[in-house]
Amino acid sequence: MDILIVEDNQEIGGLLSDFLEAEGYDVYLALSGEEALEVYAQEGAKLVVLDIMLPGMDGFAVCSKIRENANTPIIIVSAKNAKEDKLNGLMLGADDYIEKPYDIDILLAKIAGIFKRRYSSDELVDGNIRLDKVGRQVFVDGKEVACTAKEQDLLLYMMENKGKVLSKEELFHKIWGFDSESEPQTVTVHVKWLREKLEKDPKNPERIQTVWGVGYRFE
Repeated sequence: MDILIVEDNQEIGGLLSDFLEAEGYDVYLALSGEEALEVYAQEGAKLVVLDIMLPGMDGFAVCSKIRENANTPIIIVSAKNAKEDKLNGLMLGADDYIEKPYDIDILLAKIAGIFKRRYSSDELVDGNIRLDKVGRQVFVDGKEVACTAKEQDLLLYMMENKGKVLSKEELFHKIWGFDSESEPQTVTVHVKWLREKLEKDPKNPERIQTVWGVGYRFE
């Protein structure tokens, strides 16, 4: 998923979804903070557009929860325009704070800018891991680690879907293809090899986590 919108006003959220989908983004609209976190845990998102005044869990709590384990870009859009609200949002880890009512063209430009900076570069950087997509190189703590082509493809797909639970079947079909002569078990083997190269303690992985009975999640 590209963008998770968290907005309890279905009309406003629907209009924003329509604009973003017209721009080519894959969008999900969550009507509460609880729904947003549930969807985020399962699907992940490349960007979160977050309202503050929500039923139940408010946007500040959602922002804080996401920031516990992920650096996904977050744009807060809210009618709460007091200085302390803006500072609170930014201190909790939001990347931007936009007041309602907002100019849709400005919001779209900010979103496009984030995607260009974060996802359109020739490199993916996450913590101590850097993947050079053009040079086909992987670096950990600034030092290159030798990875096979399939290991690089697997790491790239997992990094691009950070926070999303990826089933072994999805990974196999995405990396090896439906017509591959390999067996799905090869996913497990390649994850083991990646962990040995990326993790400080491969037996207790922090970056490539196992989701029992399903697959893996890159954190």
